[in-house]
Amino acid sequence: MTAHDPKLSRRSLLAGAGALVIGFHLPRAAKAQSGAGAAYRPGGNATFAPNAFIRVAPDSTVTVLIKHIEFGQGPFTGLATLAAEEMDAAWSQMRAEHAPADVKLYANLAFGVQGTGGSTAIANSWEQMRKAGAAARMMLVQAAADAWKVPAGEITVSDGVISHTSGRKGSFGEFAEAASKLPVPENPPLKPASAYKLIGKEGAVKRLDSADKSRGKAQFTIDIHAPNMLTVVVARSPRFGGKVASFDAAEALKVKGVVDVKSIGYGVAVYANGMWPALKGREALKVTWDDSAAEKRGSPELIAEYRKLVRQPGTVAGSHGDAEAALGKADKVIEAEFVFPYLAHAPMEPLDGYLEWDGEKAHARFGSQFQTTEHQTIAAVLGLPPEKVTLETMLAGGSFGRRAQVSQHLAAELATVAKTIGPNRPVKVVWTREDDLTGGYYRPLFVHRFRGAVKDGKIAAWSSTLVGQSFFLGTPFEAMVVKNGIDATSVEGANEIFYEVPDFRCEVHNPKVGVPTLWWRSVGHTHTGYAVECFVDELLQAAGQDPVQGRLAMMGDRHPRAAGVLKAVADLAGWKGGAPVDGRARGVAVVESFGSFVAQIAEVSMGPEGEPKVHKVWCAVDCGVAVNPDIIRAQVEGGIGFGLGHALYGQITLDGGRPVQTNFHEYRSLRINEMPEVEVRIIASTEKPSGIGEPGVPPIGPAVANALAALGHGRPRQLPMQGGSV
Repeated sequence: MTAHDPKLSRRSLLAGAGALVIGFHLPRAAKAQSGAGAAYRPGGNATFAPNAFIRVAPDSTVTVLIKHIEFGQGPFTGLATLAAEEMDAAWSQMRAEHAPADVKLYANLAFGVQGTGGSTAIANSWEQMRKAGAAARMMLVQAAADAWKVPAGEITVSDGVISHTSGRKGSFGEFAEAASKLPVPENPPLKPASAYKLIGKEGAVKRLDSADKSRGKAQFTIDIHAPNMLTVVVARSPRFGGKVASFDAAEALKVKGVVDVKSIGYGVAVYANGMWPALKGREALKVTWDDSAAEKRGSPELIAEYRKLVRQPGTVAGSHGDAEAALGKADKVIEAEFVFPYLAHAPMEPLDGYLEWDGEKAHARFGSQFQTTEHQTIAAVLGLPPEKVTLETMLAGGSFGRRAQVSQHLAAELATVAKTIGPNRPVKVVWTREDDLTGGYYRPLFVHRFRGAVKDGKIAAWSSTLVGQSFFLGTPFEAMVVKNGIDATSVEGANEIFYEVPDFRCEVHNPKVGVPTLWWRSVGHTHTGYAVECFVDELLQAAGQDPVQGRLAMMGDRHPRAAGVLKAVADLAGWKGGAPVDGRARGVAVVESFGSFVAQIAEVSMGPEGEPKVHKVWCAVDCGVAVNPDIIRAQVEGGIGFGLGHALYGQITLDGGRPVQTNFHEYRSLRINEMPEVEVRIIASTEKPSGIGEPGVPPIGPAVANALAALGHGRPRQLPMQGGSV
């Protein structure tokens, strides 16, 4: 992307119509598009918009434009906190809304496109948003200094009040118009951490999106109703890769409210004046499917094939020493195999989207997680230049990776159904829960095989092989992620481990299967974290080592942050070994993902029907500077519940290529009475903020499994723990 061309200087970028590097200056050509400068209103009042991210209204409210989608993980609050801190604004002044789709202004600096994922929202905006706030503050202060005819150095700002040593005071709104006429500072100084009033402070801010959500005022895609709008549902093949051979719409068209029925190649779209007639019309359809190119293997067949493949040499993803030679000389080789099923994301709000198109321009509204690629997809399908397409990001009811679509299938479907019915008929595409759970784009099925050797109380050799699909091969993101034929997300957390092992090897196979797969909350770590931490525990048990002390000994001083969270969680839980006491045992796991380090200890018992009961989870997390402790704690608690529910119950199984689970009565979620008590310790850190939306997920499964082993039940080799065999 041009905005990230290393040959371009920062100054040359800012001089043209280029993208932001740190987001506190805009070229003049881009100001009108973003609202930068003074946006004049009736009566002469102006909104001060010094950059692409901040707007100060005459009433002194500060609106922060958020380039990341808000679907519950907290960027509205987190990014507004960064801006408010540097502006010295009062939190009551702060507002947040989604930024428009514009990669030149709002690129995720970690990806080069506008999008949300990889727990990068705070991490990639840490300096960008603080500089935006600092620039706005400097301009407001200078405007006040000019008005009062005093040096700017004599002016202070606190809780949104601009003050001079003479006692004069003013609000942001009073100086907004004057500030908008000043030059934007190139490199405004930032506060030292010792001066923070909001960042890292418990209870200093409240979530900006909670009030409207709790009162039903927040608008989601499903809430959109427009004149002449058609609601669309699509009948899709029950097998992945199936296409429409023929269909009979006669009965569907008899349903009152059904307007039209159209083939879109891979499915049949039913257009209706509302959701109910659309669903009834789809039920009345008669479709013959062409399954000649469809995936017809079921879960048992795929697992059997993977189990054969995992015993064959794969592509080397990580290696040092000679693991095969060391294992060949070992007195005893310990082996373990782990099977992980397909998993659905199952957010509370399934996929949906709205599009209006008049043949010359289009406007889309939906919970877009990757605005750049979805904007481009819509333009390409409709045959429009990108500048004729606008995309408005809506709030969304969860994602867990579901909306971060590598293939952009929702955007493509939305544009396709609009184009098929013709212009000037706004459409709202809605996926039902059943559509979503049987529609694929799952966490891939994986099989891991481990072999290890123990000598003199230490792990002497380690060999692992992974088998599972890549969801990057053959996509526009392949060049970013696939190196030397290896999808980095397939092996992350397995090709390098915390623990010092003299002879180590990790290999991978990425077979091609006709089941659409996609990143899932914590991506590769969702299976590598479980497999690695279970196998480490098993080897330490064979070596007669304590699970905590054994891990710390193998970390040495090479991984201080991992060791730090492990020590912290052991202290928090009062660790005295994992041996059973009164029918309960404790297990431990530590995983690094997305730059953050999380250690968890789970206290578990076994119920009368052989079901694990998790009573309490202690968790220590090091995610760098803790911008919003309350949100960090909530994300970790939510990650534990999400991860635990899937470890215990989650699976999508295929029967002859057809998904079996269709709704929550079959795709079991953790129930409220099953949620354990959770205690979280956030480690104080001066490191830059790192991810938090996903890192709470990986350690909970292995912590529970290791507790079950301590109880004498063994570590579950195939997930889910309840009903995991196929």
